[in-house]
Amino acid sequence: MGNRSGPAAADFAAQLPPADPTAGADRDPAQLPGRERALDDARQRLFASDGPNLLVVEGERGAGRSTFVHALATGAPAQGMEVSLLVCGSEDGPRPLLLALRLVKALERHRQAPPRSRWAGGGAADALAAVERGDRAAMVQVLTVALAQSAPLTLVVDDAQNADTESLDLLGGVDLERVAPDIRLVVSAVRHGGAAGQHPPGGGRSGGVERLAHRRGAHRTVLPRLERAEVAAVVSRRLHGVADPELVREMYDLSGGVPAAVDFLLTAWARDGAIRRIDNRVLLIPGSPPPVLPDEDRFVAALRALGEPSRTVAAALSVLWPLGRSAAARAAEATGLPVALVDDGLRALIAAGVVVELPGPEGASARGWTFSVPLLEHTVRHRLGPLERNRLAVAAVQAVRDVADARTAGAWGTVPEPLAESASDTYLPDRLAEVDSRSDHRRAVAELAAAADRLHPDAGRRGMLRWLRTAVRFAEEPEVRDDLTRRYVGMAYTAGEYEAARPAAASILRDPAGFGVVALQETAALMVGSTAAAGDRMGLDRLASGHWWQTLRLPVAAEVTGRALALCGQGRWAQALELLAETEREWGGARPTRVLPALFRAVAELVTGEPELFVRFLTWADVNELSRYGRYAVTVVQVDQLLGAGDLREAGAVLARRGMTEKSLPPYSLFLWYHLEGRWGEALAVARRLLVSGQADPPAPGHHLLPERGAALLLARGRTRSAQRLLDDARGQATGPAESLLDRAEAELLRTLGDLSGAEQTLRRGLKAAEAGGYVYGTDELWAALADVCLDTGQVSSAVECLRSLERVAERTGGARAHLLHLRGAARLPGQDTTAVRDILREAVSLARSRSQPFETAVTLLDAAPTSSDPARSLYEAYELFGEVGASLWRFRTRAAIRESGNPVPGRKQATAENEQLLAVLVAEGLSNRQISSVLRLSEDAVANRLTRLFARAGMRSRAEIVAAVRTGHPLGTLAR
Repeated sequence: MGNRSGPAAADFAAQLPPADPTAGADRDPAQLPGRERALDDARQRLFASDGPNLLVVEGERGAGRSTFVHALATGAPAQGMEVSLLVCGSEDGPRPLLLALRLVKALERHRQAPPRSRWAGGGAADALAAVERGDRAAMVQVLTVALAQSAPLTLVVDDAQNADTESLDLLGGVDLERVAPDIRLVVSAVRHGGAAGQHPPGGGRSGGVERLAHRRGAHRTVLPRLERAEVAAVVSRRLHGVADPELVREMYDLSGGVPAAVDFLLTAWARDGAIRRIDNRVLLIPGSPPPVLPDEDRFVAALRALGEPSRTVAAALSVLWPLGRSAAARAAEATGLPVALVDDGLRALIAAGVVVELPGPEGASARGWTFSVPLLEHTVRHRLGPLERNRLAVAAVQAVRDVADARTAGAWGTVPEPLAESASDTYLPDRLAEVDSRSDHRRAVAELAAAADRLHPDAGRRGMLRWLRTAVRFAEEPEVRDDLTRRYVGMAYTAGEYEAARPAAASILRDPAGFGVVALQETAALMVGSTAAAGDRMGLDRLASGHWWQTLRLPVAAEVTGRALALCGQGRWAQALELLAETEREWGGARPTRVLPALFRAVAELVTGEPELFVRFLTWADVNELSRYGRYAVTVVQVDQLLGAGDLREAGAVLARRGMTEKSLPPYSLFLWYHLEGRWGEALAVARRLLVSGQADPPAPGHHLLPERGAALLLARGRTRSAQRLLDDARGQATGPAESLLDRAEAELLRTLGDLSGAEQTLRRGLKAAEAGGYVYGTDELWAALADVCLDTGQVSSAVECLRSLERVAERTGGARAHLLHLRGAARLPGQDTTAVRDILREAVSLARSRSQPFETAVTLLDAAPTSSDPARSLYEAYELFGEVGASLWRFRTRAAIRESGNPVPGRKQATAENEQLLAVLVAEGLSNRQISSVLRLSEDAVANRLTRLFARAGMRSRAEIVAAVRTGHPLGTLAR
């Protein structure tokens, strides 16, 4: 897997095909998310017998007006009406009565046969003569006759803001209800809005359209910007998957909710391979840059049409707008334009809807200006030349520093206050990274480094490493530059940018002068860790053999640190321990020098079943001797091992001792934390982002935990095939160790599908591999699962042997999880006294509660319920806990247990809805009725009956419809009502 942008999931993380560029927001009438209610309302009004004859549809540039009026017109034939469409071009305005002439020609094509005798004339020749004479009165007569002679017709005039005012005024004076009651006139025009969808009075509209909209009997429909949920609906509809919240946020923030911008982003990102599908979720690869609008794009064309000084002012605002009211003055200074010309440019930009004013408090002047569509701002800024970019960046940096200096000096109010955006985590460092000048470089280096620290670990890849590279470039003192380079390596690793970390680490190791032993140890460890995480098996072989290290002039302690970690990464635990024992005299003396080698020894011993050193190491004061990022790395390694062993409480204690919380953990660790804490939705969201960004391979021994735990979460929600794909894609991808953890998850899947023989073979294979590798790590779950399978198949003696092995693991490791699994397994053995079983399970429930893991507690309660003094209470509590974590399959099983115990299932309507949704998920996973019956432990006839009821409730006819609904996140059955 590694940093290969998702190849860990060849099927599970399938790259999407390019989006259809013709299916845009202004082209495809089917793409109207967020407009459905307005469209239904407009149709009902327009085609009602007593409805308005004139409908004016308004929306800002890119709002989808054309799509809307075309979709509206498609309802005309059903009302027995013909349709005619006219589009006004940008050159129509200066040509008086042109639109009226075109209307007459269009109406002539739809003239009734025979014509009404009451009206004479009204032909195109008469209209053309009126135009040539400029005879408005004659044109009124011709148009009136043409309207009266027309068959029932829906007449659409698109982009009416470009039409000549004379025609619009003339049209507004015609009494359509009297002259042509069977004509429906639909007029579409631009109405400029703001970043939040504000529509200032008269903004961007011609006076003629405004008068039409206000005439008696007219109805106006204003198309607002899309809401965030509607943007998500666009993604789901176009790419047939549930939109990831981060993708929706990025798309919404860049588009401002303007449909044309949403369409462009989706099309461009899909075309460039920046969007991928993971587990029916559509995600944006972290760090994917926003695309740049092309020259022919409507937003770019609107700006280009304004000419100067508007274009220069827009370029300056693309960088300076977060400065608020002072942006205009700073723009004048940076561009050399007089302030009056800057003001002229601003007014033109606002009038054209390119820029909007940000309203201030009531009664106060505007706080500043911003682009109406943020994507246009990005495009303009992207196209700046290097000199222009540098000048504007220098102006921005100086403005932010002036505000900071004034605040420091207590001189509030002496400098104009900028907008909040200027104080964001990224604005100042982004501008510093664009500055070529090195004026006050010490301050720039400090600001860039501080900004990178605040953003660490930068899971969204918003610029942390770019800022550090700039800081290294600006730094003049060698010791400062060296320190920044070290930090860059560590921060690149924790951010998952392994291909950036490796060359930077190698450069330090090849030229180690000026770096201390501990710094070189940390760098060597990061070099190895990045190589392993990048999936470079040959590189890891090279680092484990020692030949690569012999070409360097490194202290032995640094070389041993790197080699030992490489051996651990390959699962060669015994060889790693042997190397560390042989060289202990070289690294075991000074306190900070011994931390990393001792950590790797502790992990190796933990994996092979000797946890004593690892437990002592958790409270080692020597860790505090390391650098900040060294302490962070050690803490993450320790926490990961604890979370992998299911010890959430001790992991929390380690974080507390180091002054950290789970929020400061890197994504992989956070996934493990959320999994144990029962925050499964968040855990799966993190897992998908790790898979899509290629960060799903942490160092051994926990590199298989994400696919193994992720598959377990999916299976608990009925996602059988998705779980299988995740496991299949993970096999053969790790850099060395056996895949026993994957075997446990696969066996659980097989057992769920009713294949007990396959489950047993898979578990025995995993245990055999663990024995061959000489490690005990994770075997407690394997032995417990094998004992359960043996009991399911009547192999009691084999189950007893499995439990004895599990008990030995529990005694050897002192693990609470192993002890809990042994208690639960022992309680299942047949032929025991009921009181003894009750006591065992009472202890198990008490232990599970002390571990504070909702799913584990719920499963234990479910086991204990039959022998509990209050079975209903145990079952109801388990039911609630399964609901909290979203384990829908386990919740289904618990409902069955509640009914079998003679107790009522809480919330009958909700239970029915959950049953239907789970059944729909199983269908969407591609399971046959027989397989579904195995999963749900029902007969095939019962499954068939449930499917029949589901089809009826959901109003669907086929499995394909159910699959489509599930994949796009639509609820079914009673959940949909």
